[in-house]
Amino acid sequence: MKYLKTFLIVLSFCFAQSLNQDEKEIQKFIENKTSEAIDLLEKIVNINSGTLNIKGNQKVGKILQKELDKLGFNTYWVTYPKEVKRAGHLFAEMRGGKGKKITMVGHLDTVFEKDHPFQKFVRKGNKAYGPGVDDMKGGDISMLYIMKALHHIGKLKDMNLTLVFIGDEEKLGAHPSIVRKELVDAGKWADIGLGFEGAVGIETGTIARRSASSWILTTTGIQGHSSQVFSETLGYGAIFEASRIINSFREELAEEEYLTFNPGVIVGGTDTNYDPVNATGTAFGKTNVVSQLVTVHGGIRTISIKQLNEAMKSMKKIVSNNLPGTSATIEFKTSYPPMEPTKANYALLDKLEEVNIALGYGSLEPLDPSKRGAADISFIAPYVDAALAGMGPEGQGAHSEDEWLDLTSFPKTTTRSAILIYRLGN
Repeated sequence: MKYLKTFLIVLSFCFAQSLNQDEKEIQKFIENKTSEAIDLLEKIVNINSGTLNIKGNQKVGKILQKELDKLGFNTYWVTYPKEVKRAGHLFAEMRGGKGKKITMVGHLDTVFEKDHPFQKFVRKGNKAYGPGVDDMKGGDISMLYIMKALHHIGKLKDMNLTLVFIGDEEKLGAHPSIVRKELVDAGKWADIGLGFEGAVGIETGTIARRSASSWILTTTGIQGHSSQVFSETLGYGAIFEASRIINSFREELAEEEYLTFNPGVIVGGTDTNYDPVNATGTAFGKTNVVSQLVTVHGGIRTISIKQLNEAMKSMKKIVSNNLPGTSATIEFKTSYPPMEPTKANYALLDKLEEVNIALGYGSLEPLDPSKRGAADISFIAPYVDAALAGMGPEGQGAHSEDEWLDLTSFPKTTTRSAILIYRLGN
């Protein structure tokens, strides 16, 4: 036991020696300010900022904006026409150095609107529960305190940074070409992209995130008496055709790595009505009448644009092999592109791992992309030299009333991100 203690002391000393004085001061500052940061987190979690709550999103954004103004950032809002019905995005820029140009991405909105019962920050030991505490107000506060730490050591003014706080990450107000144009521009400006949604364990790093797109399948049949179903006169009907297609998707494509597709809503019968915006519908039919119309609304996720294109091609082919007496069409709508696992992303993860080891947190493993959903980092990933996501503090239960943040992870992930940015900026 004596030798083990000696070994651990020596090991800890070696870790400490791998941090320079500025980096040690960054760590000390963030650890000392963690209680203050959590108080601010509580404040913004208790402000409802559901995507459709424009005033709530702006209120949260203005709190962050005021703090960033104090640090010398050039801050401004990007807003859109009233018909978009969203708060817009908060941008903060620092221009001063010769190091890597870095764009950092967060978002202000949550999935919990004003009428949802889940509204308050509650602390239970080292866990904080609340709407958006993990997804992703914890990451927003982490971004802010990284900036405070860099300012504390006198290095912030020498950085080239763009911080973006998106106002409609959970539900886009318009086509990405409209409401993500300025974010894409920030990606084209930058060398490095960092997304601050929460980490999945202190021992993992996110080098890829899958896309998020949707599809609508429509099948039609010939209405008639069910005694003649399967006949040359009536054929199989719309419901059998929709069933064939969905089952063929599963049989032919479900085993492909990182490809997932989910039929989320189905409406079928003699008379149907479906609203794709709100994903609601009605149907009428009888057991003795062959179905005339089916609508299926689903999602699809892929690891690359190539995989998405190939999947769409395969799905369209399946749709075209119609049963007798039926027809079918499928339409795709792309929303979030993938953040592909490039060699440069792995190399950037290696740099983060160096920091992680220097802090005594251990090595890092690339996170399985199937464990993460889509995020705004994907809009800038194609334009930067390298990107990482999951840079924020660790939590679980996002999009549910069990959403929580591990408060002990906040100083750890915030410190390692701050030191990585410090190193990239020098």
